[in-house]
Amino acid sequence: MTIVAAKKCETYQIEELTEKMSLLLQELGGLKRFVNSGDRVVLKTNLLMGKSPEAAVTTNPEFIRVLARMLKEIGAEVVIADSPGGPFNDKLLKRVYQKSGLYQLAQAENIELNYNTDSRKHEYQEGKINKSFQLASYLENADLVINLPKLKTHGLTMYTGGVKNLFGCIPGVLKAEYHLRMQSVYDFSRMLNDLAGLVAPELTIMDAVVGMEGEGPSNGRPKHFNYLLASTSPYYLDLAAVSLLGINPEEKVPSIKAALADGIIKKENLELRGDQLQAPAEVEIPKIEKENNLLDAKLPDFLSDILEKFLRPKPVFKADKCVGCRTCAENCPPEAITMVDNFPEVDLEECIRCFCCQELCPYDAVEIKYPLLAKLFFSN
Repeated sequence: MTIVAAKKCETYQIEELTEKMSLLLQELGGLKRFVNSGDRVVLKTNLLMGKSPEAAVTTNPEFIRVLARMLKEIGAEVVIADSPGGPFNDKLLKRVYQKSGLYQLAQAENIELNYNTDSRKHEYQEGKINKSFQLASYLENADLVINLPKLKTHGLTMYTGGVKNLFGCIPGVLKAEYHLRMQSVYDFSRMLNDLAGLVAPELTIMDAVVGMEGEGPSNGRPKHFNYLLASTSPYYLDLAAVSLLGINPEEKVPSIKAALADGIIKKENLELRGDQLQAPAEVEIPKIEKENNLLDAKLPDFLSDILEKFLRPKPVFKADKCVGCRTCAENCPPEAITMVDNFPEVDLEECIRCFCCQELCPYDAVEIKYPLLAKLFFSN
């Protein structure tokens, strides 16, 4: 059995967070079960982009503050690290740290922020679909890694949590290579499961006090879920956490479907401890593409090939919000976006529907449009 602990937590007030975090970790045997004095602990946050904590895009700094204080009380050395979208360099890291509130947190609490932007190839022969990964070197000197995801919806993978958060262990623009090689959402999800197996964080603790619904992971709306979750397994944590989004059955999430199919997890091996998980009344969940080809499961190949282009979602750029910053074009894995008169245009024949443009746009200027025919065709 694998334990997933849950505790209700309604605010980011230090007193409540400290109490609930302590109770949460007690369900797993306490923090000292995992951490020794002198250990170097990497807190792998969700630091997708430079957004304020109120936007619910990144792991909340108060959540990190409380955990960091607990670790330092044990005598551990704490390092905050991640690889945001875009180039992996000192300038971008500092800007993202500042906008997300982590720079100020680090100064106040005397916590190290990672600026090591090196990377190295790691073999992983146990992988189901990917046998090696280029990982950020900030992982190499850690005695243990604590994975700190944010509960959010995701336009490509439906949900992002413990497993998906580890994609930030792949540095910067190198993430594009993985999108290009695994254009099916299910192949991409199997790659994420392999990556989680390689990184193997000792603990995954989820910030689900305020998460995100709708067009996540960066352009959705903040949503109060009022929970903290923790587990030794990011896979089982995700299996439990999707119930907070009202996703039923859990196999609707591609990474969970793949983990079940590949024998990484079994539903009957999940043991929930602590508070009962209960989703808010309504949570908006984004649609995702069904397969490599949207119609593979519905029509013969010759018909699906004809109709696919009329059914696939596409990124649409909002003229009233776009400022011509070029972030979308510079981070498009297949280089399908070009700037024309300082405005992005996408070649839909080249577009692989990874939606990195929407995920990384700092001005919320990208919307994913689903054709009416697609909505009717996949209305089940």
